[in-house]
Amino acid sequence: MKLVTAIIKPFKLDAVRDALAEAGVTGITVSEVKGFGRQKGHTELYRGAEYVVDFLPKTMLQIAVDDSRVDAVLEAIGTGAHSGKIGDGKIFVTELEEVVRIRTGETGAEAI
Repeated sequence: MKLVTAIIKPFKLDAVRDALAEAGVTGITVSEVKGFGRQKGHTELYRGAEYVVDFLPKTMLQIAVDDSRVDAVLEAIGTGAHSGKIGDGKIFVTELEEVVRIRTGETGAEAI
């Protein structure tokens, strides 16, 4: 089992969610986060004062999937989040040792 974590631009969430639904993903966790990478933030002008916005708004998705479905999930996220511009985001894949569904006590792939 794998945990796929993706950091994407907030306005791409609907496109990614639709692509994941087409790929058969039944559950995701979405969080609003802030951060920066190579994009490094930007400078804005507010009421005549210039200030630096270091942390940009991003959306973080977390999806637990069986090993056999990882490639489909990666493709769906990549397709939905791609704009070809800096700041499109990143996808991280990590190993899940165990998953437990609290309601039923199911473990492993059955709990996903």
